[in-house]
Amino acid sequence: MSVRAGNAGQDQSTLFRGNDTDIALKDSKSVRGTPAKAMPAFILGEELADLAENDPRIVVATADLANSSRTRDFANRHPDRFIDFGIAERNMITAAAGLASCGMVPYVATFASFCGILAAEAIRTDCAYPRMPVRIIGHHSGISMGFYGTSHHSLEDIGMMRTIADLTVVCAADANQLRAILRASVDHPGAMYIRLGRGRDAEVYGEVPSDFRFGKAKTLREGRDLTIVTTGSQVHASLAAADALKAEGKSVRVVDMHTIKPLDVDAVRAAARETAAILTVEEHNVIGGLGSAVAEVIAGGPAIPFRRHGIDDEFSLIGPPAALYAHYGLDAEGVTRAARGLLNEMN
Repeated sequence: MSVRAGNAGQDQSTLFRGNDTDIALKDSKSVRGTPAKAMPAFILGEELADLAENDPRIVVATADLANSSRTRDFANRHPDRFIDFGIAERNMITAAAGLASCGMVPYVATFASFCGILAAEAIRTDCAYPRMPVRIIGHHSGISMGFYGTSHHSLEDIGMMRTIADLTVVCAADANQLRAILRASVDHPGAMYIRLGRGRDAEVYGEVPSDFRFGKAKTLREGRDLTIVTTGSQVHASLAAADALKAEGKSVRVVDMHTIKPLDVDAVRAAARETAAILTVEEHNVIGGLGSAVAEVIAGGPAIPFRRHGIDDEFSLIGPPAALYAHYGLDAEGVTRAARGLLNEMN
């Protein structure tokens, strides 16, 4: 690591938080390129504050991450309905269940690794089991924490969350879809896990989708040679892959399976009937996540070539997020290679 002159003890937080652009270990794709307003983690507090203007039930909590999640924007407008629990994620989720039992609709936000993994038992027992309308928001999911390492990466959270009964599990692809998810979530019954990316996700939806429904997948490209079923951060990369393959004469359907549970079974079965193969793409361990959910559906037929693309059953490396996405084939080029490989294998 290079240390600038005059700074004998560089603050490590500038590297980890990605707000210092003059560090050798950073790369341009990890530092800049997406306007703040287009970042899901940056509109979270704003959208919740807007919703709370007309709904006194909405309360928001964080575990010492008001700036990282931008729930600070909610706190500035509704300070009497904002709670910072400090580094006490499990306590926060249990307390949120208590608030829900009193008629409130709590939205609690922290890193995905600290809620979807660390606090899984509290989500299961205190929120899902009594069907409390707690909305657990896991931001900076997958490998998006980069340098923070294994303790902060969350490649198991979808698998853990989707095995919990009566828990809705949904992933946001970009800022506009997140707005739709939040708006639809207010009166949705039971507990919910909302998975967000790093906050630098490229735009997929040009406007807030008015037809968003939990459990109803969105087909973004039509095709017959292959269906890519994807979710969250990988929707944009999958669309880019479909466009690249189109130039090669391949027709690729892209399905945004934003809701992992309940899964849109009809969309999966339609893909199995109408296209020649299915590829799932996710920023998650290939075991237990979206790929496993889709495999469970197609196991009942019809028979179709199928492959899961994500991170193999291993702990991810540590490094700049953009470099990690390239390494694991979770950028546009990597998804294109995976899709082309499946198509070539069939031929």
